[in-house]
Amino acid sequence: MPSDAPDSITGLLLKWSDGDPAAIERLMPLVYDELRRLAVRFLRRERANHTLQPTALINEAYLRLVDQQQVQWQGRAQFYGLAARVMRNILVDHARSQQAAKRGGQQFRVSLDVDHRVGDAKPPIEFIAVHEALERLAAIDAQKAQIVELRFFGGLSIEETAEVLHVGHATVERDWKLARAWLGRELK
Repeated sequence: MPSDAPDSITGLLLKWSDGDPAAIERLMPLVYDELRRLAVRFLRRERANHTLQPTALINEAYLRLVDQQQVQWQGRAQFYGLAARVMRNILVDHARSQQAAKRGGQQFRVSLDVDHRVGDAKPPIEFIAVHEALERLAAIDAQKAQIVELRFFGGLSIEETAEVLHVGHATVERDWKLARAWLGRELK
């Protein structure tokens, strides 16, 4: 189905932006599998005894996405980028509430490697540390922070990231490398 067809993901996002409340109901079954992949990817990097499950993360993200009234949707890559940001914020909120319940806890190394396979064993992410580092990066260079969000958290390719940000492929590659290096230093 062409991406501009009325019942494609992009078509439904545009209808949703125009105020069609039924569009979100038709959209969610089309994007659920990708949202689940994102949720599993996030949670795979969390500690083994994490209390959130992928379905709960997707449901919470869905509730927050439905409340996005002011977004002018451009396409599926933008949607998945925002969904990834929402999921990251949910996990940061969850981590903060857990930390408030019991101070201390373990700190983990963070790998900003997006090129991993489903079965790869990766260390859990310390979401609060990554979140705070991303906020510092955004204060210095908002575009680099957006690239990290879209690539690392959203799982978008270089091409999809360039499309969402309306920049060139080479710009995304260069900024991605610089942002990874900067965050690597910040998270040590």
